[in-house]
Amino acid sequence: MSTSRITKYASVFNIGLQNTFVYRWNYFLRALFGLIPLAGTVFLWAAVFKERGGGLHGYDYGSMIYYYLLTILVSNLVVPTEDEFQIAADIREGQINALLTKPMSYLAYRTSIFLSGRLVYSFVTLPPIAVIFIYFREYVVLPNDPLVYVLAAISTVMAAFIQFFITYSLAMFAFWILEISTIVFIVYSFEYFLGGQMFPIDIMPAAVQAVMKWLPFYYELFCPVAIFLGRLQGAELVQALAIQSGWLLLTWMWARFMWQRGLGHYQAVGG
Repeated sequence: MSTSRITKYASVFNIGLQNTFVYRWNYFLRALFGLIPLAGTVFLWAAVFKERGGGLHGYDYGSMIYYYLLTILVSNLVVPTEDEFQIAADIREGQINALLTKPMSYLAYRTSIFLSGRLVYSFVTLPPIAVIFIYFREYVVLPNDPLVYVLAAISTVMAAFIQFFITYSLAMFAFWILEISTIVFIVYSFEYFLGGQMFPIDIMPAAVQAVMKWLPFYYELFCPVAIFLGRLQGAELVQALAIQSGWLLLTWMWARFMWQRGLGHYQAVGG
């Protein structure tokens, strides 16, 4: 990529920072009230472990709470914030026309905005999350191996881009339909259930886990958390990172394909 193109997308990133920072208090309040379900989760698993009188697939009460703390952290770092609806609005309202006349990739343009949005969102929402970690500090157990931090960080970055490329692809349906919210809701329901936000994937039966490991949802949230917790090691860890890399490539290719098909339809109908 040439220096001029890097400078161009850096300018988009900077504009995205300024625009996103306007909503910093909205993000803060969203993160703050988003922690409320954690209280219900704490009481739920306290009752479950009290009833069982023991562990659950290698989790005890403390490690289960720590798992949910990490899912909240990773979710705030990687999950796009209404990007799909912004992109859909660009398409529906014809705002992409101005970009089509410029030597700029719309995917790279939206990626720059996504990254700037994640930076601001993370900066604003990390303080309340840090408070929750401090409150539950007795359950926080940090890895001793520095490599775990590196691999978990790499997996987190890949998870962020997988989520973004899926979000971008969903937004492309705006080329054909007026309202994408139903499609988004259906896909996000699968992500919530199969991505590890509702419960750890590795408490499921082995046969179910074997299937879920080949789906992209497994790598959108659970994978980096499991790596950090040390629940993916050795050959399983290598396989998980390889499959996650594969899904990163596939979702990127699908995002580009959806843009090309959608743009062809848009131009054909006189957009």
